[in-house]
Amino acid sequence: MSQQADTLLDPAAVAKGEALGLAARGIVEGYRVGEHRSPFHGFAIEFAQHREYSTGDDLRHLDWKVLGRTDRYYIKQYEQDTNLVAHLLVDGSESMNYGSTGRSKLDYAKTFAACLALLVLRQSDAVGLNIFDTEIRERFARTDNPGRIHEIMRRLAAFEARAGTSVGRALRDLSAVVRARGIVMVVSDLFDDEELLARGLEQLRFQGHEVVVFHVLDPDEIDFPFTGSVRFVGLEGAATVETTPAALRKSYLEAFGAFCRRVREICGRCSSHYVLCNTGVPLAETLSEYLAFRQGHRTR
Repeated sequence: MSQQADTLLDPAAVAKGEALGLAARGIVEGYRVGEHRSPFHGFAIEFAQHREYSTGDDLRHLDWKVLGRTDRYYIKQYEQDTNLVAHLLVDGSESMNYGSTGRSKLDYAKTFAACLALLVLRQSDAVGLNIFDTEIRERFARTDNPGRIHEIMRRLAAFEARAGTSVGRALRDLSAVVRARGIVMVVSDLFDDEELLARGLEQLRFQGHEVVVFHVLDPDEIDFPFTGSVRFVGLEGAATVETTPAALRKSYLEAFGAFCRRVREICGRCSSHYVLCNTGVPLAETLSEYLAFRQGHRTR
């Protein structure tokens, strides 16, 4: 694994996350192994049936006897305890390149996704990775093999943001290929058509997925602290503007605040959990607060 990929895991965030655990909330196809009895299929004690092998499945569950008889690959499925399947959808569009804290929103999103993937795999659940801009550009099929975290991090580290964005299209495309119910974790600045965003979230919720939206924003975008004369360089095709920030700070903050409220309302309307991720706040703090919320919600 490259040095760049190694840096994606925030040790403090992982340590806090592992202490709290990551468990499914709501109706998802899977729970932490050994923690629940469930009507869904997973990897546990009581054999239920076979299914065809998919790339990324743990070979420990391959039925070698069936392979010998039929020359086809089948995975054993069991009835008692089932696995959560987490689908990570990471925004790799050009607007994610902005950063005022020493790292860009994209770097933050990559680190956040890497930590989530590791936490899911370490609790014996499955995770899949999707990186998008105007469409999904990078796919890594779901796996429950902890050793595959290295490849997940390699894919994240290698991705470079160069294009525009379409969160709604990425959500729609993911819903078309992800059939089994699970948890979809969207990591994005959400700078896109809000109506399409709503449609994408509604589709995933209609299919029975739990959806969590991690809204990644830079402190500059939240507070607009600029002074003097500033040249703003547009991303994703936006124009370059040179202006005096003081003249438009009030209107900007009003417009940006309204945008954030609309996004929260969309998530609420679509029964999707919204989490603000300010890149100026330590990732470990944001992650641990979110996991504490999940754990608290489960124990109510």
